[in-house]
Amino acid sequence: MKKQLNAIPFSVLDLATVIEGKTPADTFRNSLNLAQQAEDWGYHRYWLAEHHNMISVASSATSVVIGHIAGGTKSIRVGSGGIMLPNHSPLVIAEQFGTLESLFPGRIDLGLGRAPGTDQVTAMAIRGERMNAANSFPQDVLKLQAYFSEENRNSSVRAIPGEGLDIPIWILGSSTDSARLAAALGLPYAFASHFAPAQFLTAINIYRQNFKPSDHLKEPYVLACVNVVAADTDAEANKLATSLYQLFRGIVTGKRSLLQPPVDTMDGIWTDYEEEQAGQMLACTFTGNKETLSNDLQQFLDQTQVDELMATSHIFDHQARLRSYQLLSEVFKGM
Repeated sequence: MKKQLNAIPFSVLDLATVIEGKTPADTFRNSLNLAQQAEDWGYHRYWLAEHHNMISVASSATSVVIGHIAGGTKSIRVGSGGIMLPNHSPLVIAEQFGTLESLFPGRIDLGLGRAPGTDQVTAMAIRGERMNAANSFPQDVLKLQAYFSEENRNSSVRAIPGEGLDIPIWILGSSTDSARLAAALGLPYAFASHFAPAQFLTAINIYRQNFKPSDHLKEPYVLACVNVVAADTDAEANKLATSLYQLFRGIVTGKRSLLQPPVDTMDGIWTDYEEEQAGQMLACTFTGNKETLSNDLQQFLDQTQVDELMATSHIFDHQARLRSYQLLSEVFKGM
């Protein structure tokens, strides 16, 4: 039986985007406001991502921002999408998320990725002599699980707080390597189709075909993150989406900037090459009014059969961003 939008959880990925003319402090206030509204609108989880040395992304201290969001909400799950584990000691992450789970019991998710979340020069500044730490990512995930286990109480190194707490671990991915790891460990799998859709279908098929049930998860569970820009009309949504297009043009050209206001047309702003490259990265992007989104997202669900959809929305105006998430919640509720 095919899944319907109104039968699956829907969630938020917040990249803590800093917009032109504003500061990270403004971003954090807006993020908390969005999380509070998302909670009221029925969103299941609210994730933040670890990035470094990016002028438009303010969530570099991811665990701190998760605490800020969880402290200002009541029931929505809050977590990382994700923590780039090779940037950290597994023990430190166990302590940080053990602290978060102790403060906000039953509400914390720990999504883990292996990428640096930045450029190579910055990765060197973060990792130092551990520059090849990504090679030990599978072993570090197992160490993290061990620190959270009750059995670790007899170890000489313990995560306090953290030990004995039930903190769901997710494997994040943008390629097939992560799919195999998530399947082997029997963990839920979240795919970054909002910026790296090329291997999405191949990866989730590998994950499902190779999944081994674990104490954490009996059947494969796939979450897909997509870009969504919703508005009351298709025309308005298409204009709002030009902020997203400008952001990805900056990624393609290496000339990153704060999130720019929308424009009437991208003609003259990006070249044909830049549009093509950005378009490949933005293949899983949905813009429009409720009816358009309902049709397009249902087609995406029919094709992928994912278990949960997570939306990220790079929208310049905060009120327009709130309206986008409100409309999207109504799409999932069938309103």
